[in-house]
Amino acid sequence: MVINLDQTLLKQIEEICVARGVRLTPQRKRVFELICANKKASSAYELLEDLKESEPQAKPPTVYRALDFLLEQGFIHRVESTNSYISCCSCNAHKHHSHLLICDNCSNVIELQDDSLVTLLTKNAEKHGFNITNHVIESHGICQQCSSEIEE
Repeated sequence: MVINLDQTLLKQIEEICVARGVRLTPQRKRVFELICANKKASSAYELLEDLKESEPQAKPPTVYRALDFLLEQGFIHRVESTNSYISCCSCNAHKHHSHLLICDNCSNVIELQDDSLVTLLTKNAEKHGFNITNHVIESHGICQQCSSEIEE
């Protein structure tokens, strides 16, 4: 799979890794490139198959370690409902909670950032004496492109 990825984005994550003192190994970088090349969320095994094109010896632990690293650094998000992965729209330039819109027809995923939604969730939780430590907001439906294709 030939990937034409925004070199500015790669440079940004490389700089973040240097600043944090963590290593962006060739495998981690390649898995990130594969995730970014796909508008749809990618499963670990889809990523493994794509990675094998350039690294035939790649095994599942290689991909899972790369995914763990990329998640930990905030460069990607896990789509909980489908056990798949997408790139983060800000690559952890700032800590945020995202809301994912997942098309059940074409599997494309759109990441939204809405601080007012997070504020509302936090306020509602606090009313009940609850401290949110993590949240996942995923909405399933049909995207605009698929909706227009269905109507035709």
